[in-house]
Amino acid sequence: MNPTNHDISVALPRRWATRTDPERDVVVAARPPVLPPSGFPPEIVLRSVPVEAGLGAWREDAMAALDIQLDRFEVEDSDEFDLDGQPVVYRRFAHRVGGIDVICDQWAWLVDGVGVTLTGSVAREDYAAYCDVFEDVATTVSVAVPGSAPHAAARW
Repeated sequence: MNPTNHDISVALPRRWATRTDPERDVVVAARPPVLPPSGFPPEIVLRSVPVEAGLGAWREDAMAALDIQLDRFEVEDSDEFDLDGQPVVYRRFAHRVGGIDVICDQWAWLVDGVGVTLTGSVAREDYAAYCDVFEDVATTVSVAVPGSAPHAAARW
């Protein structure tokens, strides 16, 4: 399954700078124009990859891989629910980057063999200022299978 066959869209804050990196499976990455007090740049990253496992198994494997890759990795919250009729797995996890404690909110969808993750990362001390932004962005993610009506990407 080629994830580029799917129409994946998301609404991002208007003034945030965006970039894409298809070679690293990044549909879009965004950062705000101003650094928060911590000096650590918050980021939202939407990725798309082919997935052969089920949603739960894919996310458990991903968390196990992050546990190996990231310094002081720890899952702080997890949930599974439906968002606009699509099953979603949510994880909030912490890790360290240099001397900074980082919090990530991550939502994951699996649609027709395509895994889509939205990850919002921010320094722990700035989390309260960004967690609602990350959640608002997550509610706008749309994954349309080939042959369905495409969704328009947007910024608010």
